[in-house]
Amino acid sequence: MKFSIQREVLLKRLQFLMGVVERRHTMAVLANILVEVKGPVLKLTATDLEIELVATANLERYSGDGRFTIPARKLFDICRSLRENAELTFSLDDKNRPIVMSDKSRFSLSSLPAESFPAIDGKLGNIHISMAQKDLLALLRKTYFSMALQDVRYFLNGMLFEAHGDQLKVVATDGHRLALATQTISPSQQNPIQVIIPRKAVIELMRLIQDSEDPVVLTFGANHMRAELSDYQFTSKLIDGRYPDYNRVIPGDGSNVMLVDAGQFRDALSRAAILANEQYRGVRLKFGSNVLQLSANNPEQEEAQDEVSVSYEGEKIEIGFNVGYLLEALSGLGDRVKVSLMNANASALIRDESDPSSLYVVMPIRL
Repeated sequence: MKFSIQREVLLKRLQFLMGVVERRHTMAVLANILVEVKGPVLKLTATDLEIELVATANLERYSGDGRFTIPARKLFDICRSLRENAELTFSLDDKNRPIVMSDKSRFSLSSLPAESFPAIDGKLGNIHISMAQKDLLALLRKTYFSMALQDVRYFLNGMLFEAHGDQLKVVATDGHRLALATQTISPSQQNPIQVIIPRKAVIELMRLIQDSEDPVVLTFGANHMRAELSDYQFTSKLIDGRYPDYNRVIPGDGSNVMLVDAGQFRDALSRAAILANEQYRGVRLKFGSNVLQLSANNPEQEEAQDEVSVSYEGEKIEIGFNVGYLLEALSGLGDRVKVSLMNANASALIRDESDPSSLYVVMPIRL
């Protein structure tokens, strides 16, 4: 078996595969990539037993079919170290170890049996959702930051995908804030689906999909989900658990409503955050007629104060929030933001004034 491939073609695929390769692996072979050649098609596979990514490329120069494993990090570093537009030639020596050659460089690498490389048994159902990659990327970008990180409530360490009718909803919450985004899909899903995709899978999927009109096909099964793109196939196990009823967390429209320019609000929050307590990241908001006052302080007795012109109807309210949660919510919204409050102890409902497809719920904190 022998084949050649351009550096840039291989490097692009390796950059995505490296995100999946297990760093603290319990099986030595998980540090490797499975390389398979069948006809003119090169297939590269990486897995950590929870996620599997398969990248393909068409070969112009090849002879013979075959498969072997190769250390992922070493191959990636070799590829990066070569000159631009270099050609890499792969072959096997008499001990079935991979040889990589480019110009005057030659690398003889270790290998492990291809038969020992694990494959995810992704028995998928017949539930398919096709959409533009940019639409899926927008959903993930609007919500991913609200996923929990290593929470004992393991079902929060992921993102809920819920499809029913012509609506696909993605939801993320860590128990302190919630993000929800909606996208219209076609054809409609008559049988509702509700699955939880792990945090790492969401992050890697965001790296993989592009801000383009190119399609991505999502397929859901009982235990796995798969995303298929032109040159990549991404498979992930699902989190086995029941996601909390997020509708119970979303407050109704309160009688205290503020409309504010998102850019001005974001800038004022960023300035106040400079002197906020590093542990609690609290900022105090005072809602009043046509003005929002912001303040923050820290144990060093430093204090920041700021004001933003707003349109506000309701009672005078003083309430504290984690400034990071507010800033991340604003990152997913448009130019003008609507903030609704029931009272000084209730969660804030934050939405785009003109786009109802996404919303954010942020719980208050004591300051």
